[in-house]
Amino acid sequence: MAAKKGFLTGAFFGLILLAVYIFSQPDGKLHLIFCDVGQGDAIFIKTPQNLDLLIDGGPNERVLECLGDNMPFYDRTIDMVVLTHPQKDHLQGLLSVIDRYSIKYFVSVPVGNTSQGFSELKKKIEDKGIPLKNLYQGDNFSMGEVKFNVLWPDREWTSEKLGNNILLAGNNSNVLGLSTEGTDLNSFSMVLYLNYGRFDTLLTGDGDSKIQPEIVATAHLPDIEILKFPHHGSKTGITWEFLEKLKPELTVISVGKNPWSHPTKEALAQIESVKSQIARTDQHGEIEVISDGMAWSINK
Repeated sequence: MAAKKGFLTGAFFGLILLAVYIFSQPDGKLHLIFCDVGQGDAIFIKTPQNLDLLIDGGPNERVLECLGDNMPFYDRTIDMVVLTHPQKDHLQGLLSVIDRYSIKYFVSVPVGNTSQGFSELKKKIEDKGIPLKNLYQGDNFSMGEVKFNVLWPDREWTSEKLGNNILLAGNNSNVLGLSTEGTDLNSFSMVLYLNYGRFDTLLTGDGDSKIQPEIVATAHLPDIEILKFPHHGSKTGITWEFLEKLKPELTVISVGKNPWSHPTKEALAQIESVKSQIARTDQHGEIEVISDGMAWSINK
């Protein structure tokens, strides 16, 4: 009798695992998830081909909750991690991510800082032998049908600011941790333009008004569906010209409790001026945008 009961229990859990596996299979759509990590950034992307991309890791381990909620429990591999720039509110959570998951590629800008968190991150990448790649304006990559174009930083601009000509040598010079010698780290932030069919998103990191004129002058900026507002809704997060060119249908602000009054009233007024919807992680928690390459919808 006990053996029969054990068999039934095993079969029951087997069915549960089978159901979890079936319902976790890709649905052929793009899932763009703005994780609720407090005052910081972490964006998880699941492509229609079931490839995983994590952009930034937030200031703490809360990114693990986001990954756990949106990845099957048996999937312990992330195809690519992007660190837009090395500040704590973007990088700290990546320490735990690298400990828990296998990372196929790590992409970032070449700059660093002297913080313990960045030193630990660099050491973990080296110890685990994770391939490192620097990307610059004009570079692009694809994850299945989802295409990414890098709009910033410019390679020559970066080399000039860092006083390091090795960056001009080409694609073989991939480094992490160069000193900025006083230049604001936000200005080096990687800005990514995502395209899937007719669905377009701009992921800005903390690339704020200081570098947006450079982007406007050198990159084609089409109307987009989704904008990740730069620098958590700061007063100097975006220029009017930049926002007018983009005309986002939805603007997402990744923000938490902070002493700077983010998002500022100036930032909110700018967004409202182009009649964009607003979604905030401090008010809505995790925000998920789903697209089939034509239409899109939001869960919050």
